[in-house]
Amino acid sequence: MLSKRIGIDLGTANVLVIVPKHGVVINEPAVVALSVEDNRILAIGNEAKEMVGRTPDTIVTSRPLQEGVIADYRVTEAMVKYFINKVLGHVRLFRPEVMVSVPAGVTSTERRAVIDATKRAGGKEAYLIKEPLAAAIGANIPIGSPLGNMIIDIGGGTTEVAVISLGGIVSWNSIRVGGNKIDLAITEYIRKKYGLAIGDKTAEQIKIEIGSALPLEQEIKLEIRGRDMIQGLPKTIVVSSSEITEAIQDQLDKIALAVRAVLEKTPPEMSADIIDHGMILSGGGALLRNMDKFLTKVTGVPCYVAEEPLLCVVKGTGHALDSLDLYKKSLFR
Repeated sequence: MLSKRIGIDLGTANVLVIVPKHGVVINEPAVVALSVEDNRILAIGNEAKEMVGRTPDTIVTSRPLQEGVIADYRVTEAMVKYFINKVLGHVRLFRPEVMVSVPAGVTSTERRAVIDATKRAGGKEAYLIKEPLAAAIGANIPIGSPLGNMIIDIGGGTTEVAVISLGGIVSWNSIRVGGNKIDLAITEYIRKKYGLAIGDKTAEQIKIEIGSALPLEQEIKLEIRGRDMIQGLPKTIVVSSSEITEAIQDQLDKIALAVRAVLEKTPPEMSADIIDHGMILSGGGALLRNMDKFLTKVTGVPCYVAEEPLLCVVKGTGHALDSLDLYKKSLFR
């Protein structure tokens, strides 16, 4: 592939890579497996995710990005380099221009870390785009129009809420609550109620299969397995969707508060636009059952799930990269 431009959605849970005119070429977990003895990287992405919860003492699996920002610089750099090489090959004539999406609340130090890691990983030029802006572009919201458009992007580590008009962010809020905190809430609930220890993958499976932001009319049940914390033996229990709704309520309330905080800061004219057009929901959290209905209920403003919510940020990053001159004023470099 001779393309010299690559867009990366460097998420806490997944890394997505887009090449303009070729579409999304990589969608893999943001997981790295390391050797404990020499800190050597053994696996990245899908291969590393398969190892989670199943490694011996000599191997650890980690997520180099926590709550949307770099927690382990060296491992993040190696991960970005791995994905760039996977797209362009190890031998190439040109160093690519790379655009990376970052949370709206990222500090200047965190911005610098992402730019440095991207350039050291092989990027000729590194641009950063704020996630809410990228998500809005990817969700086909007309961000250049003089209207208030609201985007809620619920990722693995952060929830980004922003009102966008004339290509810029008018009001925003970024909280470090996302899919991972929801998984953790499920793990804690099962541990306290049933005395059962479950892993991250099981918690995620419960969320996907029976999780709901509002009680379901017809309850769903799921059989799960874990370790009994008293006897230390494997144990199977059955949990219901209503229990999971109860377990994740605190985290959902935090997301609702973040949305309300942005609505309260929005100028009156734009508030009218938002009521007319509704709020758009993107990110993996948008796939939780009834998330749009929950936000409509607590805010009184219509909420809609974007088409392909998981891909909104990366598609927006690719579009901004393809029309660099048009979006240059909205980027960091």
